[in-house]
Amino acid sequence: MLRTHTCGELRLDHVGQTVTLTGWVQRTRDAGGISWIVLRDRYGLTQLVLEEGVESAEVREQARQLGREFVLSVTGKVAERYSKNDKMPTGDIEIRVAKLDVLNPAKLPPFLIEDETDGGDDLRMKYRYLDLRRNPVRQNLMLRHKMAQAVRRYLDGQEFIEVETPVLIKSTPEGARDFVVPSRMNPGEFYALPQSPQTFKQLLMVSGFDRYFQIVKCFRDEDLRADRQPEFTQIDCEMAFVEQEDILNTFEGLVQYLFQEVKGVDIGTLPRMTYADAMRQYGNDKPDTRFDMRFVELSDVVQGQGFPVFDAAELVVGINAITCAHYTRKQLDELTDFVKKPQVGATGLVYARVDSDGNVKSSVDKFYSQQELQKWSVALGANPGDLLLLLAGPADKTRKALSELRLEMGQRLGLRDKNSFSPLWVVDFPLLEYLEEEGRYFAMHHPFTSPKPEDMALLDNPDTIGQVRANAYDMVINGVEVGGGSIRIHDRAVQARMFSLLGFSDEEAQAQFGFLLDAFEYGAPPHGGLAFGFDRLCSLFGGADSIRDFIAFPKNNSGRDVMIDSPSQISAAQLKELSIETKVAEKK
Repeated sequence: MLRTHTCGELRLDHVGQTVTLTGWVQRTRDAGGISWIVLRDRYGLTQLVLEEGVESAEVREQARQLGREFVLSVTGKVAERYSKNDKMPTGDIEIRVAKLDVLNPAKLPPFLIEDETDGGDDLRMKYRYLDLRRNPVRQNLMLRHKMAQAVRRYLDGQEFIEVETPVLIKSTPEGARDFVVPSRMNPGEFYALPQSPQTFKQLLMVSGFDRYFQIVKCFRDEDLRADRQPEFTQIDCEMAFVEQEDILNTFEGLVQYLFQEVKGVDIGTLPRMTYADAMRQYGNDKPDTRFDMRFVELSDVVQGQGFPVFDAAELVVGINAITCAHYTRKQLDELTDFVKKPQVGATGLVYARVDSDGNVKSSVDKFYSQQELQKWSVALGANPGDLLLLLAGPADKTRKALSELRLEMGQRLGLRDKNSFSPLWVVDFPLLEYLEEEGRYFAMHHPFTSPKPEDMALLDNPDTIGQVRANAYDMVINGVEVGGGSIRIHDRAVQARMFSLLGFSDEEAQAQFGFLLDAFEYGAPPHGGLAFGFDRLCSLFGGADSIRDFIAFPKNNSGRDVMIDSPSQISAAQLKELSIETKVAEKK
């Protein structure tokens, strides 16, 4: 090794020792007779000192030539610092430099390699290898590493086997768009990159590997957001000879273990909420339960008083923003503008204040007596000082809009603390959803999800198909879906029936999934599983909104890697070799 110690480990008990450190120049300071260099590596910072008359003139001259990010090897003696720095773990010591070697000089970086940098997102993504030198980014990747190791320890202790599944697979019509890969050896044919290892992990259950997991790359060609990337990582798991309760208990244990090992937090037992209750109380199948502010349906309370907006609405629903009666007209106008945003979708907002005497004053007073307004207050459980916020309109659209308003109020009131964690299971999702524009049913999760056993008979009646519940479950933490899964279909006849409901002909089902249907005829055990979004889990544990900060080399919002300029065009010769008949666009 070129070093005897790292830049993060030297302490007072090393004083007097001669050591060799290597790393990058974080900063330099010259006070004439004495100069300092702060050296950085992955492990921390150490101060070097060079004093006139103490260190050699040659070494001092070398030090004057240094710039930020020069790569050095330094040998010297550990000394106690006169002016200690309690903000640095190594702040009690410094190195009296005897020998200094420049291993590589460096250009001036385009942004500061500091915790608080002056580089914007685009610039830092272009020079990601420099951004990775910064403490916050490095710590994010260290957190990711720690979580991956904890996942493996827990699952290994539960007798799971880590198995790698193929990356070049077959394209399927359900789900998001596939990334496709042309095959040179099979002209005109294409592989797809996996959106998940779903069918392979089911086949592993048929094979007798009754507990499988994989920390696996998955790919989806879809529009991007802060919590989406074209390539992402899942903790992918499957178990055989289990029911839903077994899977919930096993993976609740995994998340409890991760919180304890990585955060030192005991999250306790996860509560469970049905999909129907989540939509009714929060307007959202991934509710943020760090705060209450549940929905109260008010149609029966407010309709019939001559206010046309409420009287014509399919649903009137409200929330109680406690202690917010003091909101000014400007603040209320801001909330009204918020719900009218296209992405929220409401047409307006009705509000009512409960004053210190318990009287209710609303924005629609001319339609309601005080006696009627008091019914609002009672229904919403209001106290003096509370603010009631009501929306009206089509049921699904109105619940969605109020869900967004509830989250906005939670943010404004400081109720969405990133250091507070409220996990839960959401269960009993609908198996299918009908899209009018397509004229057919789609799988709410995926085509391999089993119906609840007690709802199986409902599949035989066209009038009750939409009532069938899935044997499916999502884990939600702080309003983020971090994992989801289901008990799978393991019977060929039931799987064929599901494909039929989803619009597949027998021939199409056999062509796309014949390998799975055939496997079910060779003794498929009951099985089910779950996949966690590993990037999302990491960002949640790290208190960040974006998963990009926890991926070493992420893509931007356009799906591009601006550092290596990818995706990029390929040559006409490559296209011809791949039997792709198209012109290569000329670069402008």
